[in-house]
Amino acid sequence: MSRPAKKLNYFTKAERALWCASVLLILIFFFYFDREGYLTLAASLIGVTSLIFNAKGNPVGQVLMLIFSLLYGLVSYTFAYYGEMISYLGMTAPMAFFALVSWLRNPYNGNRAEVRVHRLRPKELAVMLVLAVLITVVFYFILAFFGTANLIPSTVSITTSFIAVYLTAMRSPFFALAYAANDIVLIVLWTLAALCDASYLSVLICFVVFLVNDIYGYINWSKMQKRQETNGRG
Repeated sequence: MSRPAKKLNYFTKAERALWCASVLLILIFFFYFDREGYLTLAASLIGVTSLIFNAKGNPVGQVLMLIFSLLYGLVSYTFAYYGEMISYLGMTAPMAFFALVSWLRNPYNGNRAEVRVHRLRPKELAVMLVLAVLITVVFYFILAFFGTANLIPSTVSITTSFIAVYLTAMRSPFFALAYAANDIVLIVLWTLAALCDASYLSVLICFVVFLVNDIYGYINWSKMQKRQETNGRG
């Protein structure tokens, strides 16, 4: 098989269909409900593209996630979701960079297009839980000080975001489930925003699409982990 053909077949038919359906849904909601917030559209399209690469364990996904974090932080600022802005600009973006470094340093069998999956150790899990509690408490007061809209779900979003980026940097399949949990929180947040301004429906549908993609990401990483560990034993 030629190199162009291999590149074309890098994604399965199901993955290409998932990406196309996600992009189409985002575009439909944007042009029906928004038509003005092209920053939101750009963030959504880059974000959903990052997820399909992340589902393959490809470091390109982390590069795109870094760009998405910067754009989404600006979008969150427009609705006074300071928790989202702070978490994505101050936490998710830097952690995406560290995750990128981690993924590049840990390719599977020398293949830089697939990261080596890591099984989380009890000590690493304990560190994550302690840090998650500390970050949640600290950010609750920070967000309250800045008058963040919908304080409680915004704080929960901080917690799920931290767990997600921690697990991503640790190369654990559970990062996708943590992002799925974060997607659910964000669906709640942007539903509340959309009740005030229908243009935010385009952001809401973005995270509905993200939820489906993150669930697929977990399924695919679980398969990757099983394959890598089986081959490793062989």
